[in-house]
Amino acid sequence: MFLSASMASSSLHVAIFSLIFLFSLAAANEVTVGGKSGDWKIPPSSSYSFTEWAQKARFKVGDFIVFRYESGKDSVLEVTKEAYNSCNTTNPLANYTDGETKVKLDRSGPFYFISGANGHCEKGQKLSLVVISPRHSVISPAPSPVEFEDGPALAPAPISGSVRLGGCYVVLGLVLGLCAWF
Repeated sequence: MFLSASMASSSLHVAIFSLIFLFSLAAANEVTVGGKSGDWKIPPSSSYSFTEWAQKARFKVGDFIVFRYESGKDSVLEVTKEAYNSCNTTNPLANYTDGETKVKLDRSGPFYFISGANGHCEKGQKLSLVVISPRHSVISPAPSPVEFEDGPALAPAPISGSVRLGGCYVVLGLVLGLCAWF
């Protein structure tokens, strides 16, 4: 039995929409610390908190967090919860000094970052964030930048080769499925 032209067109639209939806869920985001201002520095007031800013976003495994600061005058330290709470800079898990640090959030759970500059952490230059587990990322995708006035500035990151390859299989499956109808 043959499908009408309008039915075939509708099926194609559904297939394209499904493909776009799948790619939007799979793509990692780059999130700049501090939102649109994008500055990793001592907060302008005691009422501002990088951690409160981060709570407005949903970070998922594979996303990147970007810190922008003046190289040579500041740094980013990834630390334990204990070091975060006490602003202890002596034994970081990672130490970044390049001025434009991009950290891949490679696991679910909490991440802790503090400034490596003397006294900056004590003045509020610290960030804790939580990365949601992969099973929750489909239910709760990262919000779009439009949803935040002063919140995280989200930009799509390059799609990895494995995601592209998986997307090719999805497209191939959709094409083969549509061909089977004709």
